[in-house]
Amino acid sequence: MKNNNRIHKSSLGIVGFGAFGQLAARHLGQHFEITAYDPSLVVASSAEKLGVPLTSLRSVSQADVILIAAPVSSFETVVSEIAVACRPGALIVDVGSVKTIPSEIMRRLLPSNVDIVATHPLFGPQSAAKGIEGLKIAVCPIQGRRHARLAAFLRMTLGLTVIISTPEDHDKEAAIVQGLTHLIAKVLLRMGPLPTRMTTKSFDLLSEAVSMVQHDAPEVFEAIEKANPYAETVRRRFFELASELSAELETASRISPLDENGH
Repeated sequence: MKNNNRIHKSSLGIVGFGAFGQLAARHLGQHFEITAYDPSLVVASSAEKLGVPLTSLRSVSQADVILIAAPVSSFETVVSEIAVACRPGALIVDVGSVKTIPSEIMRRLLPSNVDIVATHPLFGPQSAAKGIEGLKIAVCPIQGRRHARLAAFLRMTLGLTVIISTPEDHDKEAAIVQGLTHLIAKVLLRMGPLPTRMTTKSFDLLSEAVSMVQHDAPEVFEAIEKANPYAETVRRRFFELASELSAELETASRISPLDENGH
């Protein structure tokens, strides 16, 4: 009797069971029956600890909801395989850092009888270490109407702050928000080790920001800096302004106090 009275859980297939796929499984396990696919054998022990069965990409692609957490480099291949196996009425969601290119790929390759929503959780395992309530997620409707139900679930059930956007608007803002953060973090890490004793509050915050991204997989940085069509413009502008400031400081350093006083 108890089994008959249980509320049926929708199935969730996670494609890509790296750091973020595992984070998603931890927070969605009580809401879905989860299976996952990942070509790497390294994730097997993590999947076992989370109680998530690893299976084939074809099997995962037949879930009610498919969560794509695959790198941009393999995204089109993965979506092509999902397109062949997914069921009519499925909800397909990606969680990548870049939205314009993945959205175009999903819109082009996936069948017209599925709903597609491009999302970007504006957090990762480091920033979500103490929970995800109140953290932000961008939601970009691509195909179908279920983005509203998804947004409501993210907001009301998971406690996330939902930002509805278009893929283009997302990438324009992310080119600054993420592009500059990761770029500055990379530079500071190469200057390391950074001081930890005689620091200011502002430097501590900067160091905290660096620590949040320094353990990201290399493909995350690649996606943010290379797959975002707006990142190069922002990056060039940043370095141009840095060069201008450097030149101003060098010019000022050549003017002695005596010269300024006219002696």
